[in-house]
Amino acid sequence: MKSSLRTILPSVIAISSCPRLTLAATNEGSFRRRTYFTNTAFISRHQFLSKTNSFPTLSPRTTLLAAQESRTASTSPTLFNPREPTIPILTSMPEPLPPLRNYYYLLRHGQSTANVEGIISSARSLAGSSEHGLTPLGQEQGTKSAGSLVDLIADDLLLENGDGASFGSIGKPTKKVYFYSSPFARAEETALKCLEGMRETGEVVKKIEELGLDVQDDVILVDGLMERFFGRLDGKELATYAYVWPVDMFMPTHTAFDVESVAAVSTRIRSTLLDIDSRYPEGGNHIVLTSHADVLQITQCYAAGLENVGMFSQYRFGNGEVRKMGRDVGSLPEPVPLQPPKRGEFAA
Repeated sequence: MKSSLRTILPSVIAISSCPRLTLAATNEGSFRRRTYFTNTAFISRHQFLSKTNSFPTLSPRTTLLAAQESRTASTSPTLFNPREPTIPILTSMPEPLPPLRNYYYLLRHGQSTANVEGIISSARSLAGSSEHGLTPLGQEQGTKSAGSLVDLIADDLLLENGDGASFGSIGKPTKKVYFYSSPFARAEETALKCLEGMRETGEVVKKIEELGLDVQDDVILVDGLMERFFGRLDGKELATYAYVWPVDMFMPTHTAFDVESVAAVSTRIRSTLLDIDSRYPEGGNHIVLTSHADVLQITQCYAAGLENVGMFSQYRFGNGEVRKMGRDVGSLPEPVPLQPPKRGEFAA
């Protein structure tokens, strides 16, 4: 199997080198309900190539199919996804994320009905709808995440000088906590359940009072935190992730099956983080980003400066899991080799 993938890898690399139009377009990212807008220039120059000896379990036929799909996309004159015109087609990764002023925590939504059904749920029409919300277990996971979140914030408050060595140029920690979320129901419901846990879970409430935290009640919905778009694979079985994730490792700009590339997700995350950070110029605030598995895994790898962000699938988030967003590779958990998706577990 490894030899087969090593055979196909040069083809994948060649495809990524095919002449393509350079994108320098402007896209609008919106904050819903409590809404504001920002213009973002998608200018990408940080180029790199996957360097790994870890090969996923994928048949040569599947790899060839994905490569063929990506070749079709790469030679298209269209600068935006043919199934979702708000998503750009990029030829390279964005610039590295600059230092941020605030602390960020990444919260994956709890178990959703789509997780249980074992299907991919990424259509942009889900934004603002109640479809594919949390299951009872997912609601419980959202509530329990409050304790983990407060523990992480408490760790940051112990940084007496607020130098944020692992996070960038962060100001002295404050006591304010803000929630941002994807507009998909499963993410928003998780943010609300986490807030509920911070208000109603006895031991968590006690710790919040001891720390003197000022937790804001609003959950601000941000389009930039939406699920990664899976194009023609949307609504399909989880097993079809195997058409995308292994190719991500070799070519983070690929758009096989009209999926949103790792480069495109990284670019919108960069814009979203910089926009949110500019809202709190005093620095040192604690900002929770509630989103989806692929988006958060890409975010943590991109923010940490991992050389190949396409390896994000080896740093899985569980349902309802919350992590501190670190700014160096040492902050990442131990990578776990890519495994086939399982029903109710890895759906984004």
